[in-house]
Amino acid sequence: MTSSDRPGDRLAAFGNQLVEVHLQLREDLDRIREDLDSYLDGGERPRMLWAHCMTFCSALTRHHTGEDGGAFPALAERFPELRPVIEQLEHDHRMVTGILSRVEELLSGLAPRAGLSEAADGTGAADGTGAIGGTGAADGTGAADGTGAAGAVDARAVREELDGLSAILETHFRYEEKKIVEALNSLDVPEWKGSPPAFLLTGDD
Repeated sequence: MTSSDRPGDRLAAFGNQLVEVHLQLREDLDRIREDLDSYLDGGERPRMLWAHCMTFCSALTRHHTGEDGGAFPALAERFPELRPVIEQLEHDHRMVTGILSRVEELLSGLAPRAGLSEAADGTGAADGTGAIGGTGAADGTGAADGTGAAGAVDARAVREELDGLSAILETHFRYEEKKIVEALNSLDVPEWKGSPPAFLLTGDD
């Protein structure tokens, strides 16, 4: 399970690409946590916060489902001794899925305050300037921009979930990189080179 020593091969090796994807996901998660802090301080618009969070959740889900359906079966077939490692990684993925589900549920509470729901009678604008996104919270708990009591509660709950997610992902990424990067680097999967698999895509792809 050794990778090529040629610089070009090392750059293109799947395991090395995996490390780069993990770095990008870490950076994206850190940025969202900073956005949440800014939101709670009244600086970040709820619409942007909602969009950034949903984009990250989608990217992380794509990465993990891509591993479950692509990278892990390929590794298990080539390196049977890695199957217990893969089972642990899949267990981690299920834990992460649970956290992301809770985050997305909490984000659904921010969506109306972010102006992402239009009034059925057409009086609410999608940008939050009309009746639904409007000029005052319907329940009187705070501002319609989501920075009032209800919005703050939702955002703090999201922040707590993301703090837990960050800790789990850091342990997961380190373990995964230690156990499977070398094996991934040794794989020769022509179709992955022609069209990058989902687990090697970043949020920009």
